[in-house]
Amino acid sequence: MATSDTNTRPVFTTTNPATLAPGKSYPGHSAEDAANKARLAAEAQRPWRRTGIDERARHMKQAAAVLRSRRDELAALMTEEMGKTVTDGLAEVEKCATACEHFAARAASYLAREPVAIDGARAFVTFNPLGVVLAVMPWNFPFWQVFRFAAPALMAGNGGVLKHASNVPGCALAIESVFRDAGFPEHLFATALVPSAAVKALIEDGNIAAVTLTGSVPAGRSVATAAGAVLKKCVLELGGADAYLVLEDADLRAAAKVCAAARMVNAGQSCIAGKRFIVVREVRAAFEAALVEAMAAYEMGDPRDPHTRLGPLQSVAARDQIHAQVEASVRAGARLLLGGTLPAQAGAWYPPTVLADVRTGQPAHDEEVFGPVAAIIEAADEREAIAIANASEFGLGSGVLTSNLARGERIAADELDAGMSFVNDNVRSDPRMPFGGVKHSGFGRECAGFGIREFVNVKSVQVKA
Repeated sequence: MATSDTNTRPVFTTTNPATLAPGKSYPGHSAEDAANKARLAAEAQRPWRRTGIDERARHMKQAAAVLRSRRDELAALMTEEMGKTVTDGLAEVEKCATACEHFAARAASYLAREPVAIDGARAFVTFNPLGVVLAVMPWNFPFWQVFRFAAPALMAGNGGVLKHASNVPGCALAIESVFRDAGFPEHLFATALVPSAAVKALIEDGNIAAVTLTGSVPAGRSVATAAGAVLKKCVLELGGADAYLVLEDADLRAAAKVCAAARMVNAGQSCIAGKRFIVVREVRAAFEAALVEAMAAYEMGDPRDPHTRLGPLQSVAARDQIHAQVEASVRAGARLLLGGTLPAQAGAWYPPTVLADVRTGQPAHDEEVFGPVAAIIEAADEREAIAIANASEFGLGSGVLTSNLARGERIAADELDAGMSFVNDNVRSDPRMPFGGVKHSGFGRECAGFGIREFVNVKSVQVKA
């Protein structure tokens, strides 16, 4: 959490979610410090935009090497600050390195000029950087969320200022050091350790050209309002209540394993975690039993142990909110099939939990439950299952479980209101595929060519002979 000292500079103190032991404290930055970082980033970005793509790629590939050389240290930092299992932390560091390599290799093609056939003139579209992008990032994937933005943004010739979540200040500073150690120009990418109240002023700062946020719907509204008021581009990746359709022709044991993996990613603390499992009536009972078995396999344990599959949640307050949603759903008629009790141990722990008979009016149906809680919803048939899936304010990820691949592809491609739809697999981000949502899950895209072009000036050029 962040507190202020007498010099108006906040102090960020971490807490280990597994034990509630206090962690390190980090001196933060004042509003003046943050503005100065934006100014220096803008000064560094001006020559960077004219740096050749091959030179940018050289630094980005070095960033991948730095990440891999520090993988154990960075994974341990995630475990200490937000409770991620060390196995997941190591995988996250590797994913960041892979993204750096991907954009180093593909940026030239993503940003290549596109010729346009116009009689009597030479015409083309070119893609120029916007400037410095402010990134307001969450704690749940403290490295990946940042590199998912930073790798394409820097390769496009932009600079970056990071305002990270207050409970992962060590991760925020470590990310800045990765780019510094990789040889990027000084100040081009900077971390500002400031509270959320400082974001509006940064958005309004003349040295900030655009803003990207991953976070809650209220945070998205706040950032979009501030950016709109000063006419600055923003990309928002917000919440999700991802629906997975389990059809009558699915292999139920395999489907349950996919659904459990989808629900339990990062202890359920993911916008693209599967949250609503909509099951056709004739297989509902069998699927319930299969999902309980699959979810029960995620046993709570020390997040530092490489064999642990379920670590703590990020805070006790977050855990208590999830438990309140479970209890309210049960009071409203949901059946508790697994979990749903507070462990008798210190720390932000919550067991894998399965609710059945989930219906409209229950928090498990209507709200995003940001933890290891699976909600089973019955549908009469495929048509009703699709209708239930789409009857949500969110539209981030979605899934279809079926043995008929053509059927699954049709539903995924044409019927589900979501930015991503996977068949017989759990939704995940990938630097090669665009990532983002619709409705209250936000707008804009990250990753792939679509993501790198979000923060560029798409410029039309025509030259008459």
